[in-house]
Amino acid sequence: MKRFIGIILIVVSAASFGTLAIFGRLAYEAGLDTFTLLFLRFTTAALLMFVLLVLRRESLPRGRTLIQLIGMGALGYVGQSFSYLSAIKYASAGLVALLLYLYPMFVAVLAAIFLKERFSSLKIAALALATIGAGLTARPEGGQWQGIFLAIAAALIYSVYIIVGTGVMKQVSAVQSSAVIFASAGAVYGALTFFSGAHFPQSEAGWGAVGGVILFATVIPVVTFLAGLKRIGPTNASMLSTLEPVVTVILAAIIFGETLQTVMLLGGGLILLSVLMLARSEVAGPAPVVNRSEYESN
Repeated sequence: MKRFIGIILIVVSAASFGTLAIFGRLAYEAGLDTFTLLFLRFTTAALLMFVLLVLRRESLPRGRTLIQLIGMGALGYVGQSFSYLSAIKYASAGLVALLLYLYPMFVAVLAAIFLKERFSSLKIAALALATIGAGLTARPEGGQWQGIFLAIAAALIYSVYIIVGTGVMKQVSAVQSSAVIFASAGAVYGALTFFSGAHFPQSEAGWGAVGGVILFATVIPVVTFLAGLKRIGPTNASMLSTLEPVVTVILAAIIFGETLQTVMLLGGGLILLSVLMLARSEVAGPAPVVNRSEYESN
């Protein structure tokens, strides 16, 4: 049951993260720039998590755990988002998305090296299907070498973030970790916004889009991802997260009228198939995470 709950949490996280591109596009149309949007996103999310900490009577992490969480926010989240947004300047969004979704493969390799995770043939097949599906869904076109380099850098940074998070989540709850990560990322983007100049929304719809980014594309997905990560491990969590581009493509078709091409539907089908394969193996098979007892909820 614990692993099944972990699967559900990661699926919710992926679906919620899939709304980021939608709300972000609406926010940009309302006059925001990237730094201001990310500053509002992480700072407000941090405030919400600190309120939740008080209500739950939880304290902030200390010592090495606190330093690791600050690094996950100030270096991991900031580095990944900066690399991703910079890559789009030099390559198509589809190619960047495809390269970003190489991260499940990177996570699998890092988990095998540093966490001694074992791989079944079913998990390897699911990983391959998820990677191919993400590529088909992203509709890659092309780009300059700078964009390719930055997109791969974003995938590597996020992979390290997940591996580090796997260890840190043994010590803290999802609420504690999210509060520190959001605050750290918000502080960095606050400084960047200060030096570059703030550009706030020019309409109520713009502020509504910002609210959507904060709640549906930040608080909910990050908290559920970290909670699911400690239950099913980094490789499984990253594989299930490949549902994100499927959700984005579907929402873009519904809201913005973008065309759903056959190849994109095929990619989405492969991702869903990989998720079903992984979910079945997780519910029926042994726990995939080394030192399983360390992943009990706080």
